[in-house]
Amino acid sequence: MDTAQPSRVGPLLRQWRQRRRLSQLDLANLADTSARHLSYMENGRARPSRAMLLRLSAALDVPLRERNTLLLAADYAPAYRESSLDDGYLASIRSALETMLTAHEPYPAVVVDRLWNVLLTNRAMGVLMDGIPPHLLEPLPNVFRLALHPDGLAARLANLGEVRELFLERLSRQADATGDADLQALHEEVAGYPVTARDDGPSRHRPSPIQVPLRIRTPLGELAMFSTMATFGAPADVTLSELAIELFCPLDAFTAGALRALGDLTAGGG
Repeated sequence: MDTAQPSRVGPLLRQWRQRRRLSQLDLANLADTSARHLSYMENGRARPSRAMLLRLSAALDVPLRERNTLLLAADYAPAYRESSLDDGYLASIRSALETMLTAHEPYPAVVVDRLWNVLLTNRAMGVLMDGIPPHLLEPLPNVFRLALHPDGLAARLANLGEVRELFLERLSRQADATGDADLQALHEEVAGYPVTARDDGPSRHRPSPIQVPLRIRTPLGELAMFSTMATFGAPADVTLSELAIELFCPLDAFTAGALRALGDLTAGGG
């Protein structure tokens, strides 16, 4: 029996199991197999079938990109296609995204990939992107760089300390959960940014259901927003599985009115 391929896929399976903090027995029960067989697969004594690898991947909630990596490590073809958002294959998805972004105006909304690179925005995102220098916009804007870089939105955040702590914790948790080296590198980069902007400290507004809103200083006054995230259910494409829509919403009547006024100006060309 060829043991070269199991020796590659076995350690990957073990890493994912340990990342999910499961024992071999726990995972075997979830994947409808035996702990002994799982042990053999992890140490290279047994080569998992394609169906078994997909079953284990589902039980471990492995991202589609990494499911393909597991399959390739066992010398199987990838199970999930990876497309560009500009491909005709995803035309209906892009149309749906653009409809959602437009429908959310006059409030900001953005579509991001797995690394939080900005792929699509609506016109209302101008309130967040205004004044951002070109070096933070090319080749693609990145949500964490835009928010935390001293030349970006950080300079206008009234609660930079709160936002920075929340963003770094979120990114660290995502990197740990996915094992994505690119996300880990992004975390190390943005965590190293110097903090030079003034922080006004905790909000002086009345108690809010949102623990850490975005409090942004603007010529119109301080705007307070929170965001919600949406993803696609049951994706069968790697790109689609990694897309997320972030919708920003006003936290108070002043912010809602200011965003509506800005939206009216933009729509009127003013």
